Amino acid sequence: MKKSGYRTTFHIYFIFLLTLIGTILSAILLFFLLITVQKPDGSYVRSDWPKSFTENFSEQILFADGTPRVAQAGIELLQDNGVGLQILAPDGREAFSYGKPDSVSGFYSAFTGTVQNAGEDCVYILYFPMKISTITMYLNGDRFSGGRPVILTLLCVLFLVVLISGALYGFWTSRQLKRLTASIRDISLRRYLSNHSRGAFEDLYAGLNALDAEIRASDRLRDETEKMREEWISNITHDLKTPLSPIKGYADIIQDGDAGQEEAYRRYAAVILKNAAYMETLIDDLKLTYQLENGLLPVNREHQNIVRFLKELAIDILNTPEYEDRVIGFDSTEDAIFYSFDPKLLTRAFRNLIINAFVHGGETAEVTLRLSRIDGALLIQAADTGKGIGPEEAEHLFDRYYRGTGTGEKPEGSGLGLAIAKSIIELHGGTISAYGSPGAGTVLSIEFPVS
Repeated sequence: MKKSGYRTTFHIYFIFLLTLIGTILSAILLFFLLITVQKPDGSYVRSDWPKSFTENFSEQILFADGTPRVAQAGIELLQDNGVGLQILAPDGREAFSYGKPDSVSGFYSAFTGTVQNAGEDCVYILYFPMKISTITMYLNGDRFSGGRPVILTLLCVLFLVVLISGALYGFWTSRQLKRLTASIRDISLRRYLSNHSRGAFEDLYAGLNALDAEIRASDRLRDETEKMREEWISNITHDLKTPLSPIKGYADIIQDGDAGQEEAYRRYAAVILKNAAYMETLIDDLKLTYQLENGLLPVNREHQNIVRFLKELAIDILNTPEYEDRVIGFDSTEDAIFYSFDPKLLTRAFRNLIINAFVHGGETAEVTLRLSRIDGALLIQAADTGKGIGPEEAEHLFDRYYRGTGTGEKPEGSGLGLAIAKSIIELHGGTISAYGSPGAGTVLSIEFPVS
């Protein structure tokens, strides 16, 4: 950890140093560009070169009979540097010109000088093909008499300040990175404490806090699921063993029995068949759950009248001897609502919902199916008059491996019936929810999208 911190500090320090060096080089380059100009031949000279050139050019101006002329060397200087010349007589008239531009635009800078002839001043103007600006500054002579040492001192102080601040910032950043690394390690070890630090790393800590909360929630969900799975395995193992005992016992009786007991044997065989069917149902639920969970179950949709479909399903359930004394009410706003669905799968889903209401609602519980079409959706409600459920039970009612706890007794079944119904409904693009209250029955609400 210390080596990592030192490397981080050195890295940040190195970045500060490179930034400082880059800033100084940029300042030097800018200063160089400000105090130099490029001549027509491509060479660079100081920005005061036009002024010096103008002052020295007076030596190239000659007078013959009072008329100004330029020596051959002066003409060559003008040609080599692309400079134009205009000489004015004392009365302001142009007395001589060479290479003078037609108009003085922003691309030319004019410098003036004077030369005497017979006691009179003649003004000459030189036109340079470059843009030169003159800036005049008035400084305190007492304080700026040692200007160079002052500038050097300021630069040294600035350099030291940047280096020291870079080192301090590097150590501070290294410390913060250590804290972030430790926080990430604590999250992985599930011992992270929420951090509400302010400053440059506030967003990072907020992200770590959110990540830790999500991981803890995921851990809780995993533990709950694992606990439910273990309970379900225990229950399903017990349920599978329960029918095996009478099957084995009655089979032994039949095997060792005497002739003339056919009536008893028929009763024993009926018990064996009942328990075998129960085991078959459990195994079938396990298989169907696996297929639904892994998307292995094909959906064979048919466009049918779902109102008629549910009516026939209700009649089939009531024709079962086990439920022939029960009541299933039916209420639909329309006689025909067509929907594309898999009849086999929806039969399994709604059969599970209705029978679950009978089993858990009590012997006198009644079920009512209500169908309606609302805002482009098919709404189906299965309401019972049973013992009802609380909010916590409603939240987990469709979870796999979950069994209701309202009665205090362990009901028969795999605990997968409602989970299978929910998966089948969602496979058709629908949703299912439950609500109710203890003693006031339960309502299962299913919604399918229809055109």
